[in-house]
Amino acid sequence: MPLVGAADPLGDADKAAGEFVKLQIERARLDTEWRSQRGMLESLVRALQERAASLEEKRDLTKARTARDREEIDAVRAKIRAATDDAKIFETRLNALSTKLLSLRASLPPRLSEGLEMSYRTLADTGVPASERMQQAMNVLNRCAQFDRMITVGEDVLSLEGEPPEKSLEVIYWGLSRGYAVDRVGRKAWLGSPGPAGWRWEARPEAFDGVVKLIAIANDKADPTYVAVPATVTRSLSPAPGR
Repeated sequence: MPLVGAADPLGDADKAAGEFVKLQIERARLDTEWRSQRGMLESLVRALQERAASLEEKRDLTKARTARDREEIDAVRAKIRAATDDAKIFETRLNALSTKLLSLRASLPPRLSEGLEMSYRTLADTGVPASERMQQAMNVLNRCAQFDRMITVGEDVLSLEGEPPEKSLEVIYWGLSRGYAVDRVGRKAWLGSPGPAGWRWEARPEAFDGVVKLIAIANDKADPTYVAVPATVTRSLSPAPGR
């Protein structure tokens, strides 16, 4: 009679053999499943590889097609930067030109200065677009050049030292360099010229008859002849006109 609690070698061996058989069966099952799915997985891998190759090819083609576009975009950007730099230089030069023209206004003949009122207002307004201010700057320069080539006759309301605040007088301007004004009733005459502080009128009563005759000749009411009138030599504001 066997002892209670003694080890049973045969039972343990049977149990181990059973576990081994189960493992073999499981291994066989997994191997079968792997073999059945291997082909599908390999096909999926090949499909993914082909898809990746196709995408890489499309990427390369896209890069090749867009290379020229990128070059054009870079060129446009370079032009924009250059245009921006040019615009800054243009703005700086325009501001300098505007400053000079604004300072010149006080030295212009009163008739011309008043005629350029709107242009000067635009030049003084830095909020106005540069293109518009440039247009007005060119207008000032052109009008000054035109006025400097002409003899201008008319009537101006002037403020003269020793006279009423405003007085309408006959005037004749000899370009930008000088002008003459007369008061026929008072038999007075003035010589106008640009000075360091701007345009100024200087009383020259001895020139009354000569200025009246000059005005008559300019208005075709007298025959052309030599007339002596006083003049002040000043630094020219612009190239001498051909007269």
